[in-house]
Amino acid sequence: MDSFEINKILGAVLATCLGLLSLNIVANAVFHPPKPAKPGYDIAVQEETPAGAPAAAAAADEPLAKRFASADTGRGEASAKKCASCHTFDKGGRNTVGPNLYGVVGRAKASVAGFNYSAAMKAKGGNWTLEDIDVYLKNPKAMVPGTNMNFAGIPRGSERADLITFLNSKSDSPAPLPKEANATPGRQASVAHR
Repeated sequence: MDSFEINKILGAVLATCLGLLSLNIVANAVFHPPKPAKPGYDIAVQEETPAGAPAAAAAADEPLAKRFASADTGRGEASAKKCASCHTFDKGGRNTVGPNLYGVVGRAKASVAGFNYSAAMKAKGGNWTLEDIDVYLKNPKAMVPGTNMNFAGIPRGSERADLITFLNSKSDSPAPLPKEANATPGRQASVAHR
């Protein structure tokens, strides 16, 4: 085969590639739909209440002191497994995605050395009281809008009380937990019979 034949074959391959490239560019221009500014669709669904049924009000939590009366550190430790992917609980534990929570009850907010808190958390100020922790655990983004904590929260008040009891136990000097007198008479009677 001489060089003229090789040039003809290479020319044919090159022309084919250029033709396919041109066809691809034209097809993308003709058939490519524009990208929407916001992907997805907003679907507005209005919840209807059955006729004659009263609108259900959101159940309010029991007072914190009443919830502490039946709180259990063991259940709180089990509930803390939700937090363990981002936080540590041991004295001197390292910061991970979230700060170490040892001694969090009574500690100043955004005060763990070496942890990069969000500007919203730094601006919050004050100490972590039992009530503040309860509100924060219920819905972190509602208490501190702009927080970096991506956690939906714990809606059940009794579970939050268990978790706070566990967090309080992780301290050199745990804070006294308020216990409402006669909060749960059945539980107190069962404890007395043990």
